[in-house]
Amino acid sequence: MRRRAAAGEAAPPDRRTRTPGARSTRAPRKQQEAARARFCAPAALLVALLGLLSACSRAPGDGPAGPRPNVVVILTDDLGFADIGPYGASDVSTPTLDCLAQEGVRLTDFYAAAPVCTPSRAALLAGCYPQRLGMEWAIPAVDRAPGLHPPAAALPRLLQERGYATGLAGKWHLGYRKDFSPRAHGFDEFFGLLGPCHDYYTHRDQEGRLDLYEGETEVQCEGYTTDLLSERAVRFIAEHAEQPFFLLVAYNAPHWPFQRPDLAPDDPGRLLPPDGWPFGTREDYIAMVERLDRGVGLLLAELDARGLARNTLVVFTGDNGGEVPARNTPLTGGKASLQEGGIRVPCIVRWPARLPAGQVCQSPAITMDLTATILAAAGARPPHGAPCDGIDLLPVLNGLPPAEERVFCWRIDRSDVKQRAVRRGKWKYLRHGGRDHLYNLERDIGEQIDFAHRSLGILRSLQEALDAWEADLARERPRMVVK
Repeated sequence: MRRRAAAGEAAPPDRRTRTPGARSTRAPRKQQEAARARFCAPAALLVALLGLLSACSRAPGDGPAGPRPNVVVILTDDLGFADIGPYGASDVSTPTLDCLAQEGVRLTDFYAAAPVCTPSRAALLAGCYPQRLGMEWAIPAVDRAPGLHPPAAALPRLLQERGYATGLAGKWHLGYRKDFSPRAHGFDEFFGLLGPCHDYYTHRDQEGRLDLYEGETEVQCEGYTTDLLSERAVRFIAEHAEQPFFLLVAYNAPHWPFQRPDLAPDDPGRLLPPDGWPFGTREDYIAMVERLDRGVGLLLAELDARGLARNTLVVFTGDNGGEVPARNTPLTGGKASLQEGGIRVPCIVRWPARLPAGQVCQSPAITMDLTATILAAAGARPPHGAPCDGIDLLPVLNGLPPAEERVFCWRIDRSDVKQRAVRRGKWKYLRHGGRDHLYNLERDIGEQIDFAHRSLGILRSLQEALDAWEADLARERPRMVVK
């Protein structure tokens, strides 16, 4: 039994009873699972019953999908594939996310659009491959010139036009300039950091510059960043409970620097030498993930308290795979790689009014599908001619097979790293280290058995699919390229 890292660290809130309190010692895992089953199983049955009733009682003006939902997207930063309970974590306690998975649909084969931060975030906002936008790699913290020009199909702007209040609490990493800002993309409200990371206590980046903003104004706040973002997200829900809202909670956790919460001002863990930011212990990382789980619990408790949970589409996912000290087991590789550990990420979707509870979806999906799903749920449409590389996942999440076999492509095209990858059905082609690899992901999720020299026909067909994708991308002329 592993005790909590800091004596003052509070236990995650119980959303159902909303009883405050904390425990200093974690219960054995079997006891945790039994407790979760007692709490979550009745709730899942009730959710399914309410969903059936709602299908028979929609108001005439609601349309086929019922009333427009609120939308809350929770995006984590560098979270390991196996670092939350629903995906097999053995040393991390995530009771909030455990219950979220039991109340919604857990996707086993969900992919980030890229293996690093910036392009995945761009894909979520625009609903297309980040290469179409010129955002192929992470914007360096020291470079304040590049950024994402607001696409015509920016998700928050399209929702604004449908009467949604739009807010972002968290990490941006799509440019520092005003014309690249969250507000330029359609967010009414923004509180968070513009760059890739900052000190969780001082909110300064590696260059020593303050990186915490309210709108477009630098602000100084006391508090641990994860807690500040959770508090701001809860406030946004409270202030906009009477109208449809879209809230993106983009936690910078558990991205380095690996500073656990509740450290005293003189604790050595709070002191960050410029060259020590990427380094930390597994215990530090675990404490960061558990604080994130507690923050998610606060958001969901606010939805419960205001009677909004049933018609709120909640998505929990990550921007890319984790890096040391994260764990991507049983996947190979991690962040900045096109191996499964760099691009396959957790994803849980809950919408009690429309989706079944406690289900597992094995159909492959990708970041841009979330954009298409949110727009479809809200009754919004991208402008004619806007690139759209995602599909509405609601039918798939309700158990229907995809209309056609999906094909997903990725590339890293840097001066020092060249990788290409494509997945179609159970097969994945990977061009890595100057060699071709072919894996059957249904049998070999860890990419250990290479079929490249045994299934040449499949290999060539996937290479052709990748070539066709790149030819299609070549027709685009992005205004700026980061790679």
